[in-house]
Amino acid sequence: MPQTLSFENPLYVLAPLAGFTDLPLRSVVKKFGADLTVSEMLSSNALAHGSQKTLHMLQKSPLEDPYSVQIAGADVDIVRQAVEVLNEQDGIDIIDLNCGCPVPKVVGHGSGSSLLLNLPLMGDIIKTIKDTSNKSMTSVKIRLGFEEKNHVDIAKIVEDSGADFLAVHGRTRAGKFKAPVDYDAIAEIKKVVKIPVIANGDIDSYEKAKWVLEHTGADGVMIGRGAVGAPWIFHQLKTGSEDIALSLKHEIIMEHFDKMIEFYGAHGVAMFRKHTHTYSKGYRGASALRNQVNTIVDIQEYRNVIDEFFKNSELVS
Repeated sequence: MPQTLSFENPLYVLAPLAGFTDLPLRSVVKKFGADLTVSEMLSSNALAHGSQKTLHMLQKSPLEDPYSVQIAGADVDIVRQAVEVLNEQDGIDIIDLNCGCPVPKVVGHGSGSSLLLNLPLMGDIIKTIKDTSNKSMTSVKIRLGFEEKNHVDIAKIVEDSGADFLAVHGRTRAGKFKAPVDYDAIAEIKKVVKIPVIANGDIDSYEKAKWVLEHTGADGVMIGRGAVGAPWIFHQLKTGSEDIALSLKHEIIMEHFDKMIEFYGAHGVAMFRKHTHTYSKGYRGASALRNQVNTIVDIQEYRNVIDEFFKNSELVS
């Protein structure tokens, strides 16, 4: 049965991040408190042409309910074909259009934040998704503008084109990921549209998430890089608890490792090294652990090493 989101309470969303928010991480944050997970960004071109690699990326965990798939595209007909492919896939509740990605390769194809330079086209694509999709909801992820901010105009087109809600990254495309996030601009969008607004950008702690919700009046927060190495932020938000026990961190880290192996097989060991490096930040003996795991290829040996480390190691005060 398709799920629709409730916005009665603040919504806690894992942002799509290429190379990080794969099925294993999404299933972990979902188990420990996230309300909504979103696939890594998929090319509508690749979907329309039946790319097996892209179709594989649609796989979701049974825990991911509801589940959103994010697509990027700049051609109305190709996007329509991509949505028709998604219509045949069960278990997807939301199709999200990316109008925020600043990466040159994506922008060069006219997708992502490039659409902010052509609002009539952006509107046409949103309408096409809405009209073609058999899913419960259509959403859009935006930035505040391309070079300059025109966030109110962008948000109104998103609403007028039929989107059910939008997520706002509080920077322009020119601001990439370095410029300060303009939370006031997100608050301005919230005031001018009637659809729910999710705030995104530099939300890297429980305290920051609470502040952003209060400051912007947003209906939820979307957390991306702030959840890499700290997926327990969703547990903190869901339980309203600033403190997080080291034993729970240990449990979450082991769950993540096991899901990586389940999904990727033996290759999951090498893929988990980057996560081990991030998880171990602030722990006593972290650099020795990083050196050690860089040479381990055996699944059980790797698991034993990190299990022992996170069970017994302490944070550096």
